[in-house]
Amino acid sequence: MHPNVQHKHLAWHETLKLHELTASQSNNLIALKKHIHEVCDPKLHALYEEAIRCTESNLRDLLHFYSLAPMEARNQKGKGEHEDMTAFYAGHLLEFAKNNIMRYADAITETATPQLRDTFVKHLNNAIKFHVQVFNYMMECGFYHPYDLHRMLEDDKRNAKRALEF
Repeated sequence: MHPNVQHKHLAWHETLKLHELTASQSNNLIALKKHIHEVCDPKLHALYEEAIRCTESNLRDLLHFYSLAPMEARNQKGKGEHEDMTAFYAGHLLEFAKNNIMRYADAITETATPQLRDTFVKHLNNAIKFHVQVFNYMMECGFYHPYDLHRMLEDDKRNAKRALEF
């Protein structure tokens, strides 16, 4: 197939990256909005405001691509929106765990000292175990649906809208 051929939907792999970015940006936007009122330093406060503006703009841009995601036609209704912030806190913790895994994996590739590399590997393995615990918790609570693309993307849109309105 010619690389310039236009498709009617996004590719699966880019849809998953869209999901990852939207979920991450939504969680971070809520965290920024929750913490900005605690930031006393004027310059840092201005940086928080800029981060909020940029993240809101990013989410609005990303949401436009959800209509292009490859999905089966479904009329499934998800669970009602969680009234508390438990899903947000769980998602934030999952992102923390994923970032730790990526940081340790990256650090290992830059490490020449065997003892430090061994420490990083030990920390990486612990980070992976922790990620599994948070992932399983989110699945058990119905906060994450990795095997249901439609529901996962619907959750992304709802969370992004909630973050924009927060």
